[in-house]
Amino acid sequence: MKKVGIIAGNGRLPFIASAAARQRGHEVFVGAIKGEAAEEIGFSATEIAWVKLGELKKLAHFFKQHSVENICFEGKITKTNIFSGHIKPDVDMMLLFMRLKNKQDDTILSALCNYFEGKGIHVLHSTSFLEDCLPGRGCLTKKKPTKSQNEDIQFGWSLAKESARLDIGQSVVVKEKAVLAIEAIEGTDEAIKRGGTLGHGGVVVVKVAKPNQDMRFDVPTIGPMTIQSLIQAQASVLAFEAGKTILVEQDTVVTMANKNGIVLMGV
Repeated sequence: MKKVGIIAGNGRLPFIASAAARQRGHEVFVGAIKGEAAEEIGFSATEIAWVKLGELKKLAHFFKQHSVENICFEGKITKTNIFSGHIKPDVDMMLLFMRLKNKQDDTILSALCNYFEGKGIHVLHSTSFLEDCLPGRGCLTKKKPTKSQNEDIQFGWSLAKESARLDIGQSVVVKEKAVLAIEAIEGTDEAIKRGGTLGHGGVVVVKVAKPNQDMRFDVPTIGPMTIQSLIQAQASVLAFEAGKTILVEQDTVVTMANKNGIVLMGV
């Protein structure tokens, strides 16, 4: 039986990845981030270690102690916590931060991957156990986009790609070829709500992968909470990048979208 490690943040992805790994015969060792991962994640693990955000050495030691050679990042970390003062970095994390050229997502996460690789712990693609959660092209909902909505999708696509390339954010909110919101550190849900408020509903949301997306981390993700944000914003369309967007709980998501007249489309 092979061993695999999961660094668990918030949301459903750690549970889905853990279940899929166990179905394939793996022992699952979870390094759960306190204040982010759900307490129930321990029930799906062979062993679990709870670590504070910033306890990098403890996390690496846990995997090395159990001879785990392959790990993956699953779930989100609340990015604004970087500036909250709640992180108490250990020496390894402080040294890592001192070497960073900036605190952009890709810079931090690439450095974390390099840290683990330097310890002999290989970082897998975060989609390694989530192949069934990557929908392809086409409309998932009963409702299809109108001509004007398709034009907004095309308009928003290039903007979202450029924002993603610059590592600002991966989502934009547009209406009638006007930009209402660009995702930044607040995350997709808050950007959607902000754009919906400014556009007074009927907005189109476009979510993409980065042009050179590192599939080990920060892969765009959609789930029930995203749909709740779309409903709150009275959004009309969510267009996402086909084959490079993780869709969590697809049946629930599609049902919610259909009930609220929202178009979900892989582009």
